[in-house]
Amino acid sequence: MPTAVLRALRRNHAAKVAVGVIALVVFVGLFAPLIAPHDPNLQNLELKLRPPFWMSGSESGYLLGTDKLGRDVLSRIMYGTRVSLLVGLAATLLSGVVGAVIGVVSGYYRGWREQAFMRLADVQLAFPSILLALAIIAVLGPSLLFMILVLGLTGWVAYARVVRAEVLSLREREFVTAARAIGDTGPQIMVRHLVPNIVAPLATIGTLQVAAMIVAEASLSYLGLGVPPDVPTWGSLLADGQLYLRSAWWIAVFSGAAIMMTTLAINVTGDLLRDVADPKAYTR
Repeated sequence: MPTAVLRALRRNHAAKVAVGVIALVVFVGLFAPLIAPHDPNLQNLELKLRPPFWMSGSESGYLLGTDKLGRDVLSRIMYGTRVSLLVGLAATLLSGVVGAVIGVVSGYYRGWREQAFMRLADVQLAFPSILLALAIIAVLGPSLLFMILVLGLTGWVAYARVVRAEVLSLREREFVTAARAIGDTGPQIMVRHLVPNIVAPLATIGTLQVAAMIVAEASLSYLGLGVPPDVPTWGSLLADGQLYLRSAWWIAVFSGAAIMMTTLAINVTGDLLRDVADPKAYTR
């Protein structure tokens, strides 16, 4: 799999750029406290709404300008990267684990377990995930932990359905029949033989899900229901800048560009992984 990914990456120039963008975003997220030029919450009303460095009226040391409270936009975007990556990765991991467990159990045991879990999935699909997350966080209050839990526990359905379909096919294969014949129990078969064979589709779905979780986090933060107000996020920057689109467009535009570039890069990388995981698509 890693060799096939590298081979596909060499042939796909768009994916090379996407991986580079992701690497840059991860670097900024990890080292934001070291490379950010200013404290993201440091206010200076004398410098409020200063434009980016190439425009007249800009302030030295504030490359992307300042917001309504004189806070450095670049520093807030850098620190917002940490929140977006943390929520995206943690929520995706949680939903992947929950969905994989439900999918494997449903596909292998079938019967009432499969019916119960799939009907639960149908019920959850009847409600838009972002609306369900919005309602829960509105009750629990803004919190990074609550956001991760809510997004993670509302995003398991896609994993469960794909994994269940894979397991339904795998459970009839010869190696599973042989494992039963030598006395392996159901949990042993699932852990030793089924789980290793669903890693590729899980990785593909997870890559695309990270982008969706980042957008969901930005949406909730935009509505004021994400993390606490003192934590800079891309969504809160968008919310702060919506009232100043004419006079201080840079507040919303640069944070929106960060969301767009990150999610686009992740989606392009996810498409690459999907093509590698699907031999027919990869050879086209």
